[in-house]
Order: sequence, then structure tokens, then C-alpha cells
Amino acid sequence: MSAQLWFPSDSPAQKSRAASEGKPVSAEDGEHKAASSGGYDPLRTLRHLTVGVGSAIPTYNWFMFLHNNFNFQSKFLSILTKVSIQQAVFTPVFNTYFFSVHSLLAGASLEETYERLKVALPVSISNSVKLWPAVTAFSFMYVSPPFRSIFAGVIAVGWQTYLSWLNQKAAREVEAEMAELEHSHVLVSGSINPSPTIKA
Repeated sequence: MSAQLWFPSDSPAQKSRAASEGKPVSAEDGEHKAASSGGYDPLRTLRHLTVGVGSAIPTYNWFMFLHNNFNFQSKFLSILTKVSIQQAVFTPVFNTYFFSVHSLLAGASLEETYERLKVALPVSISNSVKLWPAVTAFSFMYVSPPFRSIFAGVIAVGWQTYLSWLNQKAAREVEAEMAELEHSHVLVSGSINPSPTIKA
């Protein structure tokens, strides 16, 4: 169920990126063309489905683990503890998984994936504090245990739209940085080994 809920979350991100760049949203052949033009990329949506399928059961088991543990006499203390553990453990693990899987499935190297993580992960974790503690607290107060992962999946549609945008933003930044480094290396190599002057 979670995978089905998370499946469509990438489409708004692709459309919003195209809109922000002032480009029409249209399907194009090839992942690179779609990404560079801002058009809809079905392969990226397929990667979202893969991420959702891979995390559905672990997410359900995680919520059940929190439900069965950290239950104190004070309900407030119990919920506060669960929210804190959720934010400290699950959020960085899931966001790392999300960005890494997307990057690797897109064909990025381990080095590029690591560079993307350095850009996107800290921002995503800091911004998650604005949303997920409230969602988690509401879930443990009002949602039945078997349905908590589904409830989180509904909220995750919007959240993963944001993560998808953040992932693409990080990818563009890393690509631009690597291109600049490569250009600088070419300039340095050219200055060290200048072309020989041909005398008449």
C-alpha cells in the first residue's frame, strides 16, 4: 500500500521543475533529454516506485516497533520519546536510502552519489523537523497501529515530491561542480604543457 501511495509523488516534482524553468512539460525520448528539458521522465517515476517497494515493509515494521516499545506511564513522555527516536533514527536512514537509490539507479557513480548526499541530506533532515514530528505525534495519538505506515505514506506523497526536487537540485549542483573542476584541470594541464611553437 505504501508503495502505491508513494508512486505518483515524483510527477508533481518534475512538473514543478519544468514550470520553474519556464519549459513545457512534455515526454521526450531518453532519460537525459527528459531531465535536461524539464519534461516528464518515466524512468525517474519508476525509480520512485522502486524506492517505495523497497521501503514499504521496513517502514511498517518500524512503526510497529515504535508502537511496541517506549511505552511509559506518561503518554506525553511516550509520544515524545517515539517522535524523538523517529526523527533521530528513521529520518536520516530513510533520506539516505532515498537519495542513494535514486542516484545509483540513475547511473551515478559512488563518488557522485556521495557528493549528492553531502548536498541534499543535511537540508532534507533540517527541513523534516518542520513536518514529521507533528505527523508522527498525530499518528501515535489518533491512528491505529496497523494504519500508521499508510497514514505516513499519504503525507509522504508531498514529502517525496520535495525530496525529488531536492535530489535533482543536488544532482545539477554536483554536475556543475564536477564540470568546473574538469575545466580547471584542463586549463592547468594546458598551462603546464603548452603547445610547441612552430618556427618558420
